[in-house]
Amino acid sequence: MEVKIGVQSSPRELIVETETEAEEVERALTAALADGSVFAIRDDKNGKILVPADKIAYVELGSSEPRRIGFGNL
Repeated sequence: MEVKIGVQSSPRELIVETETEAEEVERALTAALADGSVFAIRDDKNGKILVPADKIAYVELGSSEPRRIGFGNL
């Protein structure tokens, strides 16, 4: 799944490919925003991305289905 994180005062967004379910990402984000801690997400290469919750402008959760490649209408 693709997760886009917009950071305040930054013109670019962070794009993270993760195998974490959308509900789990949402729970982690909600908890970090509630207590003002750090939002942590693990990427698909087992790295960890940390963003201070008070600096997050938005989070966009992409679909879980893999991207289609090619020109066919499947």
